[in-house]
Amino acid sequence: MVSLLCCGPKLAACGIVISVWGVIMLILLGVFFNVHSAVLIEDVPFTEEDIFEDPNPPAKMYRLYEQVSYNCFIAAAIYIVLGGFSFCQVRLNKRKEYMVR
Repeated sequence: MVSLLCCGPKLAACGIVISVWGVIMLILLGVFFNVHSAVLIEDVPFTEEDIFEDPNPPAKMYRLYEQVSYNCFIAAAIYIVLGGFSFCQVRLNKRKEYMVR
């Protein structure tokens, strides 16, 4: 029988902890980028043309903020998937403990 178990119990538990932390952090970052937090301006990928040559500079900056916000939410979704994988590995490890050899 093929086993889907590929991580040990400690690695799977570590994966869950890191996934939970990553999801919380990235969702908060996504929310703060979505409300156009001025503190995060250094993380917005803009050029001088975006500021000086655009007739409506705030709109362009807001679009860039929202783009980074969406990227944070996508990364949080990936962390959720990896957390689910780690949770499945924990369950498989628990099941393996109770199996008769």
